[in-house]
Amino acid sequence: MGEADQETLYATICREVMLEKQLTGHKVDRSICAWFWEQSISQGEFVKLPPVIASPTHYLFQIVREGITFLACTQVEMPPLMGIEFLSRVADVLSDYLGGLNEDLIKDNFVIVYELLDEMIDNGFPLTTELNILREMIAPPNFVNKVLSVVTGNTSNVSNTLPGATASCVPWRTADLKHASNEVYVDLVEEIDAIISRDGALVKCDVYGEVQVNSSLSGLPDLTLSFANPSVLNDARFHPCVRFRPWESHQILSFVPPDGQFKLMTYRIKKLKNTPIYVKPQLSSDAGTCRITVLVGIRNDPGKTIDSLMVHFQLPPCVTSADLTSNHGTVNILANKTCSWSIGRIPKDKAPSMSGTLVLEAGLERLHTFPTFKVDFKIMGVALSGLQIDKLDIKNLPNRPYKGFRALTQAGEYEVRS
Repeated sequence: MGEADQETLYATICREVMLEKQLTGHKVDRSICAWFWEQSISQGEFVKLPPVIASPTHYLFQIVREGITFLACTQVEMPPLMGIEFLSRVADVLSDYLGGLNEDLIKDNFVIVYELLDEMIDNGFPLTTELNILREMIAPPNFVNKVLSVVTGNTSNVSNTLPGATASCVPWRTADLKHASNEVYVDLVEEIDAIISRDGALVKCDVYGEVQVNSSLSGLPDLTLSFANPSVLNDARFHPCVRFRPWESHQILSFVPPDGQFKLMTYRIKKLKNTPIYVKPQLSSDAGTCRITVLVGIRNDPGKTIDSLMVHFQLPPCVTSADLTSNHGTVNILANKTCSWSIGRIPKDKAPSMSGTLVLEAGLERLHTFPTFKVDFKIMGVALSGLQIDKLDIKNLPNRPYKGFRALTQAGEYEVRS
């Protein structure tokens, strides 16, 4: 990003500007945030706003994490993905440093947040965004540091020495790492997004996946990860440690890993043919009441237990009261008319069902607005996309390390229309 490219960064929540960082000599007026919130209110939920918005004076980039909006603005045209990626990196770094993202954590650690932003961008140019180097430059917040700052009066967390990794060809890894036990774990974590029509037809079914690695290896190991069926992958995106040429020629991930947990790659797999479960809602209304029945069961057995199954939906505004019961699990109706049916695991001897009656407001004979049912579930030990890890080779280690592999599939935006 050029000097005039990314000028100001804001972190906002509930229309309150919690944090402002001017990145160049050109000061941007805070009124740009008021304009952004006016646009978000006029559009409804601001989460659904496009990531790039053109205001009368600036281009705005925005992402939302845990209810906090990260907003950056520029006066000149620039690659939009660069601004969005930088905001995503800022959110990831703050989440790692603070142990999460919320209003209280940011307000309690203002000093560290500003110190991180000073190192991550310099006069509009992204500078140091690698978490490993930032940890050596700026100490993460802890109780001991807070006590020392009170006793000594020194509130700075910035180290006086330059991290050794800044001059290394692998800046994401600390030099001369040593671990008592060498081990590495690889997890396939997938989210399935599906839309199912009212007649049970599969409108859309995509999988968004991540290859997560937790590395505790000494020295400078060189890893090679291969898949049994890499041809199923679409839109792969890699951590900077991945060498692109081996992947381009042989679909092999060759890399020197950062220490600790990191996201090696993300991918998408389009147009899956089947879903693991079915949800069949049936609604019939007459004479001011609506009879509702929801059936849930296994459509295609994944070979592993489907756990943490939950169905939730929003009752239409015209419903004044509801009486719902189920033969398995618990049904809760909140004050905002959100209904949650917690099933857990599907029993083997019966199919879970929920039924009941909805009472419509006076003067309304039939239900004209039908709810959309959202489904949550987890399946441990299987990746529904069919992606399989073939092998993981490790070089430059004197002793044989321990290697572990796991898979997890969970529901993302899984919706059933009624």
